[in-house]
Amino acid sequence: MNGITLGAGGLIALDRNDRRVLVLIERAMELATFSIDAAARHRPGAPLNGLDATAVGILLARTRTSDVVDAHVAICAQRTGQMVITSDPGDLRRLAPELEFLVV
Repeated sequence: MNGITLGAGGLIALDRNDRRVLVLIERAMELATFSIDAAARHRPGAPLNGLDATAVGILLARTRTSDVVDAHVAICAQRTGQMVITSDPGDLRRLAPELEFLVV
């Protein structure tokens, strides 16, 4: 595991003490590979500006979708090679089918 990126659903699962998410977060923190994505006000160092904003725009155009937050989640997870914890993988799979997902 290269780490995890939490979508909004991942944060909700964390708030609900979902055991699967807690175990993954513990392991990711041991590896120093824990990120919170755009849905949670961005992880430190990953604001939606500059290169990320351009990458999000290109991804949305290429996939003919319009969810900026999902696209930013996908871009962050692609860049770091991290699994995405989400409650709604459908749009993310369309944006980045190569990503690994944990659905909560």
